[in-house]
This record gives sequence, structure tokens and C-alpha cells, in this order.
Amino acid sequence: MVAANQSRFRILLAFALVYVFWGSTYLGIGVAVEQIPPALMCAVRFLISGPLMLLYCALSGREIRFQPKQLAQQAAVGILLLVGGNMTLAWAERYVSTGLASLLVAVIPIWFLVLDSWLIGHHRISSRGLAGLVLGIAGLVVLLWPKLVGIHALGWMQFIASVSLLFGALSWAFGSVLSKMWKSAVDPLVGTGWQGTFAGVVNLIIALALGQHHQVVWTTRGLGAIAYLVIFGSWVGYTSYIYLLEHVPTSKVSTYAYVNPVVAVFLGWLILHERVDNFILLGSAIIIAAVVLVTSAKVEKTTAGENALPALETVAD
Repeated sequence: MVAANQSRFRILLAFALVYVFWGSTYLGIGVAVEQIPPALMCAVRFLISGPLMLLYCALSGREIRFQPKQLAQQAAVGILLLVGGNMTLAWAERYVSTGLASLLVAVIPIWFLVLDSWLIGHHRISSRGLAGLVLGIAGLVVLLWPKLVGIHALGWMQFIASVSLLFGALSWAFGSVLSKMWKSAVDPLVGTGWQGTFAGVVNLIIALALGQHHQVVWTTRGLGAIAYLVIFGSWVGYTSYIYLLEHVPTSKVSTYAYVNPVVAVFLGWLILHERVDNFILLGSAIIIAAVVLVTSAKVEKTTAGENALPALETVAD
């Protein structure tokens, strides 16, 4: 009973940390990329958080040496989550507000359902889930409508950045599914360290290839934002997320996607004085409703997938 209560407490604490701190990281990223190019910012962030996490694990007696196959798996997950997902977000936040970015990223649970049901093919989408998909698309149209009708260059860049966030969310969802599949015998803290390290290296390669090291302006504000992202985004938030993926059905973990936007929109309005217009209010309400429908929909396994991929089981599990 004591062990069960402790496990439940850890899960609830992990949810709270992901809900609060990941909502605030949109603000941190927005501040960091004001003067620091996105790929370089991500490289610095993850090349600090990843190796230091591995050092902590080694000093605390954890085994950090993996087999080549396990390292390749951690590299794939890290690149999908922290390059395809996080670096794309950092780039997009140069053109769109932190609140809008968080709302577009909120489609991640929809991508979870699509990946599992259509691409991997082990589950069927219920009518409720399909309704959520349709509603989510409608919400995206409302959110992006001002960008769709924009005719000036900046308007088009905002639209491109907004669309890139949808593909960044897809990369994040795919990496999360793979993390769930490959969870066996991998310590969450060690996995976080390796994923961050691999992602940092790839982001650094991208930054150097684009010449971003010649464009950077190091400021106290930017470095402070990176420090916040390292501590609360990578060490606290990301580790909690990986822990949840290993102990809770992904459909439940993905509920962070409709809590984070509330935190992000509020902080963007309060600190960065971002404008919250009617399109954002209406689009956010529609998308959050769609995500609730998708994450609460029953997903039935097909016969072929009876013993495969436990990543997206029903919310009732």
C-alpha cells in the first residue's frame, strides 16, 4: 500500500511539474531567441543539460553505458523530440507569439492518435476521436485565419512558422511513441541525458552550418532564459515527461497539451504583453475541446496489433 501511494504521488508530482513548467518554457524560449539564433540556443541548452545529467547519473551510481542499439534509439528519440520538435518551436517563436505557438503545439494528442491508428495501424479511431480530429482542424483554421489572409511578407513568415509548428508537433509525437516502445531497461534520467546530448550535437551542427555563431548576441536576459530552460525545461520538465511516458498511458500523458497553452497564453500576456485577440480565444477554445475529445475517446485494438505498441491505450486504462 505504501509503495502504491508513493508511486501515485510521483506520478501526480510529475504531471504537476510538466503542466506548470512546460507551460512557462514557451515564454523562456521566446525570450532566449530574441538575440540568440534558435539552433544555437537549443545547442547550448541541450549540451549543458544532457552531459550534466549523465554526469549526475554516473556520480549517483547509475549505469550510463548503453549498447549501440540502445544509444541509437536514444539518439532517434532525442532528435525527434528536441530537434524536430523543440528547435522548430524555437525558430517559430521568432515569428509568432508564445501563446499562439503553444496553442498550435496543443495538437500533439491528435498526432498521437493519427500515428497510432493510421500510420502504425494497430488501433481504430472511434467516432468520438474522429469528431475530435475534425474539430481540431477547424480550430487550426480559426487560429491561422489572420495569417491566411495576410498579404505582406511578415504575414507569410508568420504563416510558414505556424505551419512548421504542426510538423514539429508531429515529430514530437512520433518521438514520444518511439520512447514508449523502447522504454524497457532504460533509466529515465540516463535516457534524458543521452537524448539531450545527441540533440545538442545535432543542433550545434545545424547552427554551425547556418552560420548562427556569427549572428548571436549574448545578453544577460538571453543567458538567464537558457538557464531557466536547462533547469526547469530540460532537467525538471523533460525528465518528468519521460517518467510519465514509462508509467502512464500516452493518452493520459498528452493531457499536458491543453494545460500548457493556458499557462503560456497567460504568461505571454502578463510578461511580454502579447495581444490575445478573438481568433486566439475562439481557436484555443475549439482546439482544447478537440484535444479533450481525442484524449477521452476509446481506441480499440485491431486483431493484428493485439500484442503490439501499448503506447496509446484508452484513457480508462
